[in-house]
Parts: sequence; C-alpha cells; structure tokens
Amino acid sequence: MCNMAELAGGLAAEATVPTTHRWIPKGMTVEYLAKAETDLSATCQLVIPDQWEDRFSLLTPVEVTDTRGTVVFRAEITMYVSRKPARDR
Repeated sequence: MCNMAELAGGLAAEATVPTTHRWIPKGMTVEYLAKAETDLSATCQLVIPDQWEDRFSLLTPVEVTDTRGTVVFRAEITMYVSRKPARDR
C-alpha cells in the first residue's frame, strides 16, 4: 500500500507541478485503518497552490480503498518542490 500511495502521489505531483518546477518525495506518514482483503484502488486529491513558489512542501494526501469502498489505508506524502535551474526549464 505504501508503494501504491507513492505512485498515486507521484502521478498527482507530476500532473500538477508546472514544468518550471521539480519535485521529489521528502517524507510519508501512513495509517493502516482496516485489513485489506480485496483488490485496492489509490486516489490522491491535492490542493493546488495559488502561486508556485521556490522551495516549499506540497502535501499529497492519498487514500487506498477496497472494492467495497472502505478506506483501508491513508498516507500523506510531503513533496519538496523547487524551481528548476534556468538551464533546465
């Protein structure tokens, strides 16, 4: 489930962070809420900042649910976001 969370959070960051910036996972906090006995799905809904600053933490909350819709796992991944150097933009 941690791998699923990192994949979902990373995809959300990649789709959201503008091309002028880069991101890297900085940390992850997880909660195992229920026993997972079915197939699982991971979703990430992050809050997009109004302005993309240099050097800040972007929180990417992820929930993993089973086929019954029960949340079995929750993670909050902190992504470190910074501007790309001018030569890499």
